[in-house]
Amino acid sequence: MAGTGTGARWMLLTLCLATTVQPGRTGERLHVCKESEYHYEYTACDSTGSRWRVAVPHMPGLCTGLPDPVKGTECSFSCKAGEFLDMKAQACKPCAEGTYSLGTGVRFDEWDEVPHGFANVATNLEVDNGFGDTVENCTASTWVPLGDYVASNTDECTATLMYAVNLKQSGTVSFEYIYPDSSIVFEFFVQNDQCQPTVEESRWMRTTEKGWEFHSVELSRGNNVLYWRTTAFSVWSKVPKPVLVRNIGITGVAYTSECFPCKPGTYAPAAGSSACQLCPANTFSSKGATACQPCEPSTYAEPGSASCKPRPPCTDKDYFYTHTACDTRGETQLMFKWAEPKICSEELPQAAKLPPSGVKTKCPPCNPGFAKSNRSTCQPCPYGSYSNGSSWEVAGDHIYTAAGASDNDFMILTLVVPGFSPPSPVLEDAESKEVARITFVFETVCSVSCELYFMVGINSRTNTPVETWTGPKGKQSYTYVVEKNATMSFTWAFQRTPYHEAGRRYTSDVAKLYSVNVTNVLGGVASFCRQCAPEPAGSCAPCPPGNAMDRGSGTCQPCPPGTYLRGHPSDGTPACHPCGPGTHSNQLRSLCYNNCSFSLALPGRILRYDFSALATGTAFASGPSFTAKGLKYFHHFNISLCGNQGRKMASCMDNVTDARLPVGEGDPDRVVTSYVCQSILVPPDVMGYKTAVSSQPVSLADRVMGVTASSTLDGITSPPEHFPPGHPDLPDIIFFYRSNDMTQPCSGGRATTIRLRCDPLRPGAGTLAVPSKCPEGTCDGCTFHFLWVTGEGCPRCSAGHYRPIVGACLGGIQRTTYVWREPRLCRGGQSLPAQKVKGCRSVDFWLKVGISAGTCAAILLAALAAYFWKKNQKLEYKYSKLVMNAAAKESELPAPDSCAIMEGEDAEDDLVFANKKSLFGKIKSLTSKRTPDGFDSVPLKTSSSSTTMEL
Repeated sequence: MAGTGTGARWMLLTLCLATTVQPGRTGERLHVCKESEYHYEYTACDSTGSRWRVAVPHMPGLCTGLPDPVKGTECSFSCKAGEFLDMKAQACKPCAEGTYSLGTGVRFDEWDEVPHGFANVATNLEVDNGFGDTVENCTASTWVPLGDYVASNTDECTATLMYAVNLKQSGTVSFEYIYPDSSIVFEFFVQNDQCQPTVEESRWMRTTEKGWEFHSVELSRGNNVLYWRTTAFSVWSKVPKPVLVRNIGITGVAYTSECFPCKPGTYAPAAGSSACQLCPANTFSSKGATACQPCEPSTYAEPGSASCKPRPPCTDKDYFYTHTACDTRGETQLMFKWAEPKICSEELPQAAKLPPSGVKTKCPPCNPGFAKSNRSTCQPCPYGSYSNGSSWEVAGDHIYTAAGASDNDFMILTLVVPGFSPPSPVLEDAESKEVARITFVFETVCSVSCELYFMVGINSRTNTPVETWTGPKGKQSYTYVVEKNATMSFTWAFQRTPYHEAGRRYTSDVAKLYSVNVTNVLGGVASFCRQCAPEPAGSCAPCPPGNAMDRGSGTCQPCPPGTYLRGHPSDGTPACHPCGPGTHSNQLRSLCYNNCSFSLALPGRILRYDFSALATGTAFASGPSFTAKGLKYFHHFNISLCGNQGRKMASCMDNVTDARLPVGEGDPDRVVTSYVCQSILVPPDVMGYKTAVSSQPVSLADRVMGVTASSTLDGITSPPEHFPPGHPDLPDIIFFYRSNDMTQPCSGGRATTIRLRCDPLRPGAGTLAVPSKCPEGTCDGCTFHFLWVTGEGCPRCSAGHYRPIVGACLGGIQRTTYVWREPRLCRGGQSLPAQKVKGCRSVDFWLKVGISAGTCAAILLAALAAYFWKKNQKLEYKYSKLVMNAAAKESELPAPDSCAIMEGEDAEDDLVFANKKSLFGKIKSLTSKRTPDGFDSVPLKTSSSSTTMEL
């Protein structure tokens, strides 16, 4: 009865709407509704899973007498693909010609605008840091509909395309996509109505290299929210290519009561179609077509076209020529052919004509390693012989790309090499694991942003882009080193414009390949002879690793200690070269390496370093954070300072690809092993990811050149102004590296410098910094600079790093303690000496000695004072006698017998002085003159004159 109640309420609502909407017809008599004036709908399912079919007028209030509600089909009922539910009969019927249905699904294949039901959201994850940098507005960074597909954003904003759907039964979602650039993080995932992600293999999409790829995910019953999310991050200012999505189909939804017409460019020739077919080339169709119409002879159409386009006039870019095999006369025929598919017209004015074929010309020289046989054909040189050649046989001196159906088509050339036979085995601890190398000379002539890709595949696996050249490039050479002995495929792909647009506006853009040289090919031919050492059996073999050919004796001689073998046979005879500072050669002397120790001579001292704590395993796992417009991410630098017998310790992996692989199935071809490698890392907490996402790693350094305190080594410079100044008494130790990986701007490979700076306050790994003016670690894309500040970068402690402190003498004991000089700029090495203890004389002893000496000195001074005082008294007595005698003479008294008292006379008369002399006067009297005979000279004054007489 619940269903009945629901139907009654619905009918009551319909009558109310009729009364409300058309109040003017309340007094008129309504006619009985015709079938064309109403349609059927189902009510919502009740708790028992049942529903009712009711008739709903197209315009309420115009008619009456609608059919009574009847019980509908089960809620889980649906029709098969190619059928629709006829609501009148409540039975499935096939779709008519020119239409299709998914049965229990919907499909979105027209993207002139974002279809109804989709949400297109752009967000900016960067937070304003308050330092004046304005946060970029990401409002316009959304998915863009472009007709047949929808394209993602290409900036650092996060663009999300969402669609919510309620499934009545388990179903699937499928779509086609193009994901050409790993610089964009592209994920697709599904959440239920509790915002919980569904269980799936991986949300991270694989990059594509061969056009559109199909992807499907199972959906559970109930509410499902589908997310297509992209976030780009530019590496070295390169704008990535957008992600394209088309043909989104969802199954498991409610019934469909109608079939959808085929979109223009497709058709459905029979009834009951579940999908429409593309119109073949040179045909077109309109919407809902049952067949495709042919184009006029003067027009053409690509597959799946809704209209025909006028044929352009043919040019010399629309055909190409080949050579037939050389005949016995040494001549070849030129054969001209139109490039397929042919869309140009020869009938238009000024159109180029196809040149006649069969014209004979002289055969060009054979390629290197080939020679002409008796039949004038080029044959491989036999073992033990060679030919240098001069050009290719195919098209004179180069091969080139012909015009395609549209400018965004890829012109692809692939070379497959079955394997390699290197002249000497590749050693495990060798610096370079080179088994071969491929070198090619190319040129691109472009009017817009054309692109040339060079890709490498291993054992029939998907090709991985190695290098890309954009725009016109002059004639130049590129070399790629092969480090794995396997079946390799080398692919060149040229695209005139990366934009998906119809037309042929850039047919004159062309890529030319002048020569391709692959070394050590299994079963290959020789283009030159290589000098080797004779063996007793009569044959000869190349020198073993670490041995160079002595031109004088023709024998292999090992490189001297401190040198290593450098060079490649294709570049000339390898020779021994000295190792850089701070490094030495391994036992095989095939490379130089650093054993994590280093000595630096400074004025007055020698500092010794030991970096073993930083050079084992993965030394540094994450680099500095970097904000690029709307996204915060990390440059992930994996660094190992020095190797163990030359082995590189750092390892980077492409976890974007490896994360999709089941546990236990690694992909060693995507692992980069080097001293320094870099990738872009999006942390999991930035965008709500479960795991971090990184880009394809890039090797920045795989060969150590030397370790020194100088800012320049072997043409590599580490400018000190890139980083803040360090301690004035302790210079930075700089590690210099090179990498053989050559890129478009770095024809000589990359270089890397690592400044190791001592800071005892940062133990362990410390911190890694890049130049403030170059947040990506490089200012030119070729030389990378790092500042590594850590306590492990301090020199080993020595006697010059500490000083003694002498304590006071206490109780006859004196202690000497040793402390580090501040700031302490050393680690490990020599420890502080133990405290020294020795005997001493205390302050009390010396105090007693001083008091005794002072007492003795005081007694001596007192004795001297008494002695001089007594002598002074005698002198005063003699002086008084003389004075009295002088006074008697003035009064004419008889002169005495003697004018002085002789020595030894007693003078014990009592004297009375009228005036008592001062101490100064006494001292002055002591200093009176004494005559040579021992008597004191006393000046006397006569009574008659003022003349002084001296006695």
